[in-house]
Amino acid sequence: ASVTRRFAGVPRIALTATADAATRKEILEKLEIGDAAQFLSSFDRPNIRYRVQLKENGRQQVLRFIQAEHPAHTGIVYCRSRKRVDDLAAWLAAKGVKAVAYHAGLGAAERSRRQQRFAREEAIVVVATIAFGLGIDRPDVRFVVHFDVPTSMEAYYQETGRAGRDGSASDAWMLYSLADVVAVRQMLARSEGDEGFKFIQQRKLEAVLGYCETTACRRQVLLRYFGETLAEPCGNCGTCREAPETWDGTVAAQKALSAVYRTGQRFGAAYLVDVLLGKENDRIRRFGHHRLKTFGVGRELSALEWRSVLRQLMAAGYLTVEMSERAGYRLTEKSRPVLRGEVEIRLRRDKKPPKTAKTRDPQAATAPAALDGPAAELWEVLRRLRLDIAQELELPAYVIFHDKTLREMAVSRPASREALLAISGVGESKADRYGERFLAAIGGVSPDGG
Repeated sequence: ASVTRRFAGVPRIALTATADAATRKEILEKLEIGDAAQFLSSFDRPNIRYRVQLKENGRQQVLRFIQAEHPAHTGIVYCRSRKRVDDLAAWLAAKGVKAVAYHAGLGAAERSRRQQRFAREEAIVVVATIAFGLGIDRPDVRFVVHFDVPTSMEAYYQETGRAGRDGSASDAWMLYSLADVVAVRQMLARSEGDEGFKFIQQRKLEAVLGYCETTACRRQVLLRYFGETLAEPCGNCGTCREAPETWDGTVAAQKALSAVYRTGQRFGAAYLVDVLLGKENDRIRRFGHHRLKTFGVGRELSALEWRSVLRQLMAAGYLTVEMSERAGYRLTEKSRPVLRGEVEIRLRRDKKPPKTAKTRDPQAATAPAALDGPAAELWEVLRRLRLDIAQELELPAYVIFHDKTLREMAVSRPASREALLAISGVGESKADRYGERFLAAIGGVSPDGG
């Protein structure tokens, strides 16, 4: 029976937090409410800074990111597999980060315990699979890291949206590598579902890869995916703040595609790079590829640069991966015009991540950037008081007062109940319960820092 016949006369409403135009259309068709009015709010989260970095030594990069930018903040690190979650959480904990693992393989009681820790403790980092997310509503999550590439822009947007729900500046930081791209494509190819389903999932993944490789404003690309237009670059994402360098990669692309074709469309990146660089080893001699025209034609680039070329060609759809026991690159229909010289290819020049990162002082990192001197000192006092009260009442700290409220107190320094009630986030009930203790704390810190 159709939905219309079964629910004739029954009011229906369909709600979704994250869906592109095609998904919204499918929802309307499935529920047979195609003539219903649609109400869409903006997908833009201007307080979130979107950044993507090439993954070279992922664990070290995550550690440097947390130590340098968020040493005293709460955050989430998403990984693809349970094993990776366990390994990364244990490694971060050994390096001094208060990190806990979360995934569906844990028992229900242990999952609940770790969720409670996340809700109540400060400066805690949860390393998790996508099992961690639904129902998570902590407002002061300052960063969300994707250690692995997500499978769709919807998943990416939903997961990054768990950062900065209090409106304060937050980071959405993703690591991205050629190996990730291959692994996700293999996973999708082996998944259950008909060819139509797999085709849609591949297109969704390609949108993520295009986002990773873009040289344009990341916020514009993200919003465009959901059918929203941002007229000007945001000025706050990774590409806006540090514009990537690009170069004419047409000849390099032709060489790479030719190497894929002439070696039989059956080899991975490491082998193809050796062919392009002219590295004559036993395996290459065994296949006779040292006699190919493309052998050694790419000595003008390094091995890392060739891996970047292959990664970007795959992200742009000029290469795909043969899903077999040994994943090898294959040409696509898009690659033919490149080989014929009919298409110009521009590639981004990868920047190496810094080998060292200067760790900020945790106290300085905790205080909002706009606060300094006496205001920053008062912020710390109020923050410690909030934590003490939260522990006494066994409540999450943000339930007492949000960071935004503490920041306003530190700046305006209310000296009476009436002034305290003028602070955003302070109502009669909270003023009754906590007002005297916070006013006393404010009065105990000299406004001139003396």
